[in-house]
Amino acid sequence: SATAAAQATHGTSAQHSAPSDKSLIENALSAAPPAVAAIATVMGHDGRVLRKGSSDWVCMPDMPNVPNDTPMCLDAPWRAFIDAWMNKRAPSVTQLGFGYMLQEDMPVSNTDPFATAPTATNQWIQRGAPHVMVLLPDARLMEQLPTDPTNGGPFVMWKGTPYAHVMVPAVARAK
Repeated sequence: SATAAAQATHGTSAQHSAPSDKSLIENALSAAPPAVAAIATVMGHDGRVLRKGSSDWVCMPDMPNVPNDTPMCLDAPWRAFIDAWMNKRAPSVTQLGFGYMLQEDMPVSNTDPFATAPTATNQWIQRGAPHVMVLLPDARLMEQLPTDPTNGGPFVMWKGTPYAHVMVPAVARAK
């Protein structure tokens, strides 16, 4: 899936034994608040549905070849956004979208959506804190928000690109 590819894009190859479906499900669900996790579908990185949910939320487990613990749980707008990003197409954000990463984030640039390593100017975040990601259908609503990921509050990631979105720091969900 595009979401699995998104997680894989920022990792390095490593050899790991395959985790059980049970551990994949537990890890995937740790990305979201309990109420969302209870009703979410869990999809493996191979596209297999590991657990059918009763809502539109889809959670995916961490990928062992990506640094940090990066499970994510995404609504439909976020899944479409990730697909556009992975395919380098401009996303079409027509409604609010929410994504949860309540463990950590993969290493990522705060300014360049396609960076795969730190540079002197791309505000590289090696170990992102737990957060909620918010898509806004009107990018103008982000104009007054800061872009500093260390300010302790919401900030805009990838500002000035079609992939700009709001990151809201959160407390890690207990496993």
